[in-house]
Amino acid sequence: MKHILLFLMVLIVTMHAQEYKAVFDCSSDDARYVSSRMMLVEKTINMIEKRGDTATVAITLHGGCVPMASRVFDEIIYDEDMPYIQNAQTVITRLAKKKGVEIVACAMSLDANALEQNEVLPFIRISENSFIDTISYQNRGYGLMTFK
Repeated sequence: MKHILLFLMVLIVTMHAQEYKAVFDCSSDDARYVSSRMMLVEKTINMIEKRGDTATVAITLHGGCVPMASRVFDEIIYDEDMPYIQNAQTVITRLAKKKGVEIVACAMSLDANALEQNEVLPFIRISENSFIDTISYQNRGYGLMTFK
C-alpha cells in the first residue's frame, strides 16, 4: 500500500511538471545589456526550477556577443566594457557547469572578432554557423529569445 501511495504521489508531481525549452540568441555588442541579459537567463532558469519544472536551455553567441566566449577577450574589447564581459562570462560558465546550459559560439563571428578557436573556453561548442544551430533548436521545439 505504501508503494502504491508513493507511486501515485510521484505520478501526480510529474504530471504537473512542465518542461521549458529555450534558445537565447545573443548578438548584441552592448556589454552592459548582454551582462544583464545573462543574469536574467540565470534568474529565469532558477525560477522555473523553483516551481518544480525543468529548463532545457541553450545560448548561441555571435556578432558582438562572441568575445565572452574567449579566454582573451580583454585584447579586443574596450576597457569600460571589461567588467560587463567578465560578469557575462562568469554567468555563462556557471550556467554551463551547474545548469547544463549548452553554450554555442559561431566560428564566423570568432573570425570577425579576431578570436582564435583555441582561445575559446573549453565548455563552449564552436559552430560553423550559429544561425543553423538556432534554427535546429527551434525545429526541436525550443522557444527563441533574442538579445539584439
